[in-house]
Amino acid sequence: MQADFDFAHRPLDRDSVFYVAGHRGLVGSAVWRNLVAAGFTKLIGQTSGELDLRNREQVFSYFARTKPRYVVLAAAKVGGILANNSYPVDFLSENLRIQVNVLDAALEHGVERLLFLGSSCIYPKYAEQPIKEESLLTGHLEPTNDAYAIAKIAGIMHVQSVRKQYGVPWISAMPTNLYGPGDNFSPTGSHVLPALIRRFDAAALSGAPSVSNWGSGSPRREFLHVDDMAAACLHLLEHYDGSSQVNVGTGTDLTIKELASVVAEAVGYKGDIEWDTTKPDGTPRKLLDVSLLKDSGWHPKISLVDGIKSTVEWYRSNSTDVRG
Repeated sequence: MQADFDFAHRPLDRDSVFYVAGHRGLVGSAVWRNLVAAGFTKLIGQTSGELDLRNREQVFSYFARTKPRYVVLAAAKVGGILANNSYPVDFLSENLRIQVNVLDAALEHGVERLLFLGSSCIYPKYAEQPIKEESLLTGHLEPTNDAYAIAKIAGIMHVQSVRKQYGVPWISAMPTNLYGPGDNFSPTGSHVLPALIRRFDAAALSGAPSVSNWGSGSPRREFLHVDDMAAACLHLLEHYDGSSQVNVGTGTDLTIKELASVVAEAVGYKGDIEWDTTKPDGTPRKLLDVSLLKDSGWHPKISLVDGIKSTVEWYRSNSTDVRG
C-alpha cells in the first residue's frame, strides 16, 4: 500500500464507517458515546467474544468485511500495579498481538485516519516533570509495569513507521490516568482511583473505622475524566497530524493522599485513612506536559471533584454489573 493522505485540520466524514476497537472498555465506550453525540452514523465494534483481536486471521477478515475508513485503537489488556507486576508476560504478549494485528489490517485495507491509544507509563520512571513527549526512550521505565509500557512503546513506533513508510496520517495519543463510567473496579486488577472508590464506598456502607491503602500516599498523579479523553481523541483526529505521540491530560496533579480525601468526601466516609508502606508506591510523580494538545486548541472540561462525584454515582447505580 502506498498512500499520501492529507486530513489534518479537516472534519471527518460523519457518514463513513468508523471502527472503535475495544468499544466496551473504559476508553472505547467513552469514544463511542462521544462519536454518537458528534453525529457519526456508521460506528462499528465487536466484543472480545465476537472478535478476538489476538487472532490475526479474524482481524484481517473483519477489516475486509467492514472496510472502516477511520479507526480508534482503544483495545488493550490493562490493569493496576499488582496485575502488571504479577502477569508481565500476559500484558506484553497480548497487547503486542492486538496492536500488530489491528495496525497491519488497517494498513492492508486502506484506513485513512487511525488513532492509537497508549499510556503515560511509556515514559521513564524519573523523567523530568512535567513530562514532555520527547522524554520517550530517555531513561529506565517503572519496573512494576515495564512489560505493558514496552508494548505501548512498540505501538507508537508502529504508527510512526507507517507514517514514515506510507505517508498515512495516523497518530498516537498518550493519556494520563483515566477514570469514569465503565471503569474496572476489581479489588486486585483496578487502577488507583476506581480501587479507592470501591474501598471507601464499602467502608462507608459498613461503617468501618479505618481504610488502609497501598503505599505511602506521597506519589503525585494526574487524572482525566474519560469523557474528556474521548473528546480529545476526536479533536486530535481532526486537528493534528504529526509523528510525535500527543500527551492528553489536565496539566495538574495531586498526591494519592489528597486523592483519597476527595474520594472519601464523595462517598461520605468519615473514618480514618491509613497507609501500608510495605506496599510499592510506583513512580513518584507522573505529570504530563500537555502544551502540544493545548496549542492545538483543546482543553478539558470536567473538574476532578465533579468527575469523581459523578463516577461514584455511576458506580453505585451499576454496582451489580461493574467489572470486578
